[in-house]
Amino acid sequence: MLKSSALSNPSMRTLLSALTATALFSVASLSNAALFNKNLPKDPDAELSVGVNVMAVNSAYDLEDGTDFLVLPGVFYDNNKVYARGAQAGVYLLNDGTNQISAYAQLEGSEFDPDDASGNLAGLDKRKASAAAGLSYLRRTPVGGFRAQIATDILDRSGGNTAKLSYLAKITKNKLTVYPSVGFEFYDADYNEYYYGVSDKESAKTGVEAYTSNSSLNPYINISANYDFNERWAGFANQSLSYLPNEQYDSPMVDSRTESTTTLGLLYKF
Repeated sequence: MLKSSALSNPSMRTLLSALTATALFSVASLSNAALFNKNLPKDPDAELSVGVNVMAVNSAYDLEDGTDFLVLPGVFYDNNKVYARGAQAGVYLLNDGTNQISAYAQLEGSEFDPDDASGNLAGLDKRKASAAAGLSYLRRTPVGGFRAQIATDILDRSGGNTAKLSYLAKITKNKLTVYPSVGFEFYDADYNEYYYGVSDKESAKTGVEAYTSNSSLNPYINISANYDFNERWAGFANQSLSYLPNEQYDSPMVDSRTESTTTLGLLYKF
């Protein structure tokens, strides 16, 4: 993989990521321009839902125990101007009921803890989850929604960029609402190199074969469900499954073609 010396410098990558994130969110000022005068009005009756989620993460990494359990807070809110959905929060730049353009920030990336790794992998460096900032466009149609997203790592853990194309649907029956989605996620070479690459230095220290990754296109499927027990309490569930292409699967850090996350949550509506 060839890189220019400027882009391979960590300080330069940090600066570029920060500038990109600043540019993305500064665009939010355009939401008051005449171009976006068809935006939906702020919803004064928007509900804030706060709760707790229990997550079971089945990592593709070669770990002694491939399942990690996490307990995280959950927040859901959307008033047509700003929104929060789990690990993502954003502001609408355009929201006319059919088209939505938003600037957002969210948690992103995998975590690799050498203390949980198998064999010689226990000597590798730790890989940390990060935060990403990006732009999202959603087009609502009679057959469902089509979304395109781009984002960049703003903490410079990987210095990488990601993109996503997805189809989303909504199925409602009485108190149950189901949201299935399917699509592809793109990870650039910097992202994959951080989370799946093994440097020459790590290889010499551990005996793990050195590995250099390239960009990848990962198909995924996701299904979420929300059930209203009553006016105040609701249950939430989510199941996601992602397929690792060769650019990630060929890494000596990996022993599975798939990654999945199962989430169960309880929400209180204010």
